[in-house]
Amino acid sequence: MIRRIFRKKRIKNINSFVEPDEIFLDSKNLQNFNRQQFEGRIEKAIPKKTILFLGIFFIISGIMFSSRLWYLQIQKGESYFKRSENNTLEKQIIFADRGIIYDRNQKELVWNKKEDTTDFTIRSYLSPGFSHILGYVSYPMKDKTGNYWQNEFIGKDGLEKQYADLLKGENGSKIVEMDATKEIHSENIVNAPKRGSDLITTIDSRIQTELFTLIKNLSERNSFNGGAGIMMNVENGEIITSTSFPEYNSEILSLGKDSAIIKGYLNDKRKVFMDKNISGLYTPGSIVKPFFAIGALAEGVIDPYKKILSTGSISIQNPYFKDQKTIFKDWKAHGWVDMRKAIAVSSDVYFYAIGGGFEDQKGLGILNIEKYAQLFGIGEITGVDLPDETEGIIPSLEWKAKNFKGDDWRIGDTYHTAIGQYGFQVTPLQMVRGIGAIANYGKLVTPHFILGNQEKETKITTIDLERKFFDIIHEGMRDGVLYGTSIALNVPYVKVASKTGTAQLGVLKNKVNSWVMGFFPYDNPKYAFIVLMEAGPSTNSTGASSIMAQLLNWMSINTPEYFK
Repeated sequence: MIRRIFRKKRIKNINSFVEPDEIFLDSKNLQNFNRQQFEGRIEKAIPKKTILFLGIFFIISGIMFSSRLWYLQIQKGESYFKRSENNTLEKQIIFADRGIIYDRNQKELVWNKKEDTTDFTIRSYLSPGFSHILGYVSYPMKDKTGNYWQNEFIGKDGLEKQYADLLKGENGSKIVEMDATKEIHSENIVNAPKRGSDLITTIDSRIQTELFTLIKNLSERNSFNGGAGIMMNVENGEIITSTSFPEYNSEILSLGKDSAIIKGYLNDKRKVFMDKNISGLYTPGSIVKPFFAIGALAEGVIDPYKKILSTGSISIQNPYFKDQKTIFKDWKAHGWVDMRKAIAVSSDVYFYAIGGGFEDQKGLGILNIEKYAQLFGIGEITGVDLPDETEGIIPSLEWKAKNFKGDDWRIGDTYHTAIGQYGFQVTPLQMVRGIGAIANYGKLVTPHFILGNQEKETKITTIDLERKFFDIIHEGMRDGVLYGTSIALNVPYVKVASKTGTAQLGVLKNKVNSWVMGFFPYDNPKYAFIVLMEAGPSTNSTGASSIMAQLLNWMSINTPEYFK
């Protein structure tokens, strides 16, 4: 027992004894220690100051957290509880801005502006003179509960409609927190809206404004129903100007609030909503003569130097009354005329003869008249990039059989068709495209309103006729400016080739459409033009030629680059 106690005491003393070499370790790590893991280093205790600092930091943080918790849960708890019960989260639309529309010189034609109380921007339109090209829109609409049942802009006419997919962009969305009074407390964007693409048009807004003003003033001063005008690049189909009077106000129609003005538009017999250039159908009169002249040359119907006598009319045997003759009048007696002069002075007798034949002169006949009208795109859709384009009418055997049942085709029908009367109906756009093809020696281009539209620019139909035939028509139209019916366009700063037309309307023939078409510069044609003044008094001596003359004068000062 005594030995056991002694042994335990001895062991205890042995365990409590530490040798000196166990206390003093090497101050350097042994060679195989991993220094990155701090092996072989002496551990040091954390300083009391550090512990004290951390303790104070956690105490202060706890006090701040507790204070905020007390404020939210105790002091404001009831108000936030009521707010949370009444507040709702709602997904709302962020409306994308619509693309801007520019003219060819980067001038804004359509732009956006912000108005109070609206969730979207409002469209502004350059005016007057542009409405039928630009069109208008229908804005997003709410129901009685304030929810949008139409959540996007809808293009309703013109470029706004034609290029709606490019202009509209993509709406975004946001989450909005609001209370029962619809007061917004917070909002977060979920999807940002994407702005619509801009459009750069082929239009020169300077010329457009001036042409519209000239047409408007003449219409109101000389009792025309209205008018229209176009100028087009004959090489690529770019439309430099296209205006139609009367027109609507794009902003008024877009907003739809001024019911009195809108009702006036609807009741206006002049058809305010119709773009006369692409949707209006009109009797062309003598502006079809160059197309039938080139057809007569191509078909070998007449030598261009052969002269036909115009005494003021021709007479043919009446098929129903053997003792009577039917008379077809010229607008005046022109004497002996060859093809160039017949175009220049617009001899009806000459075109009666080469159209339907007379005495020893054979004619094209109605089938060839239809053929060459169609060859130059008359009576057909042009493919222009605007909505609501209208086809025309070329009188034919089938057309008459359909519209005048039991009434056979007569030689007189051919005569009237050859000078652009009878049932002939065309759009100004068809005619400017057709005369453009004569100007550029047979390239029928597709007219378009967007600059750099490669698809439209490269779509060209070639009319395979001899160049010398085109030259004769050019010369006849130039003579028309030098001494014929287009003498008003004989200006010193640019050579113009032109053809006028006066189409009689109605049974009483007391109304006329006044036309002028042509191209310039004569030696190197770049631009074709057409002006129509609709349904004016037949006694009126001022018509479409005066409009084009005034426009050329204005351009010589303000846009002379078009004459180079």
